[in-house]
Amino acid sequence: MKLTILGCHSATPRWDANPTSQVLEVKGHLFLIDCAEGTQVQLRRFKVKFSRVKHVFISHLHGDHFFGLVGLIATFRLLGRTADLHIYGPKGIKEAILLQLKLGKSYTNYGLYFHELESKTSQLIFEDDKVCVTTIPLDHRVYTNGFLFQEKIGERSLNIEKARELNIEMSYYHKIKQGADGITKDGKTVPNTLITFDPPAPKSYAYCSDTAYFPEIVPQITKATALYHETTFLDKDHHLAEKTKHSTAKEAAVIAKKAEVGTLILGHYSGRYNSLESFRSEAQEIFEPVQLAEDGKVFDI
Repeated sequence: MKLTILGCHSATPRWDANPTSQVLEVKGHLFLIDCAEGTQVQLRRFKVKFSRVKHVFISHLHGDHFFGLVGLIATFRLLGRTADLHIYGPKGIKEAILLQLKLGKSYTNYGLYFHELESKTSQLIFEDDKVCVTTIPLDHRVYTNGFLFQEKIGERSLNIEKARELNIEMSYYHKIKQGADGITKDGKTVPNTLITFDPPAPKSYAYCSDTAYFPEIVPQITKATALYHETTFLDKDHHLAEKTKHSTAKEAAVIAKKAEVGTLILGHYSGRYNSLESFRSEAQEIFEPVQLAEDGKVFDI
């Protein structure tokens, strides 16, 4: 998994900080997660190929998480896109996007598919033979979901040296990688586990955008390889977090500790603070390791 942060600041614009959007590369997919203003510029800036973006996940309908989407859709049209685009987001996103396309006479020349969400319990919203994506219901001022991206267990890899040592027929190699036992040249059966290596442990990434402190998510994200959790405020401004249904760095760290995640990535910082290191320091008092999201930063998960 590779995570590229396109923007990670909260709603109030700054010349040097972009609002929320990120790209997750996993098992051949390039998933766009949230799409704030300026996302397509950031995609260009960090050399992300537009044509590889086929699935967009929108957490909620606040502008700093989806106002860049219609522009991106329109740009895809101008570039002659032909591949389908799937958009997963709260009920109402289809109406919001299609109205803008209609008024701008910018209907797409490619398939545009909306998967509108309204369930307050976790749902499986995407799955293929390598990856699955489920919603993480959150607690914000409007209907909001995070997303859990999970790799599936891959094929076992062949221990070629062992297979040769045991005189396994080469014609069985492909089947062995799929789980079959091996057959030697003299017809003996060799258990699969003796001639293969275990596949790498599957990884998972939990994206938790705008939310109040919400420990109800812990069972779903337990043992996630990495957790991105919003940290709009520091603990000294906890009253603002409560009022706006956002989280503090301390609260994000408590969630990470309860869920026993591998790494905590902080983001969605309020522009009122001059130093991001204050967020890291506060979280580290409760949980390690802590990473800071920054525009353009790449995480190998």
